[in-house]
Amino acid sequence: MNFDFFNDLSDKYLKTDFGRGVFLAGIALGVLANAENNKLEDAPLYKQINFGKMTLKELKKHFARIPELVRAYHVEYADKVISLATEAGELMFKETVKDLGVDGNFAFTVAFMGSKEYFWGNIFKKKEEK
Repeated sequence: MNFDFFNDLSDKYLKTDFGRGVFLAGIALGVLANAENNKLEDAPLYKQINFGKMTLKELKKHFARIPELVRAYHVEYADKVISLATEAGELMFKETVKDLGVDGNFAFTVAFMGSKEYFWGNIFKKKEEK
């Protein structure tokens, strides 16, 4: 996994372990929503997320479903999703935060909406074929 893209971001929230964990959680859940339905807006997971007003408790609830969702959608790259989710969880455990607030909701939403690009374009960059 490659997280060098974080170095290019100047947001203070994303400089914290918790912020990075929330961002990675958004990517993991966004990738699963894309696996669920190629048209993201039609994915049930997308419809369940309270964008802009999500609490930490809600994020943890959605995040706890990742093993179930990976299995239910028969995700071919399940190992990558699980390893990303594990990293996100470990980062969130490093800090005690009571709620996501505006910064957390913003970071999560940006990551969720750009999940395909972050997942395949940055974190698990596909090797170019010759």
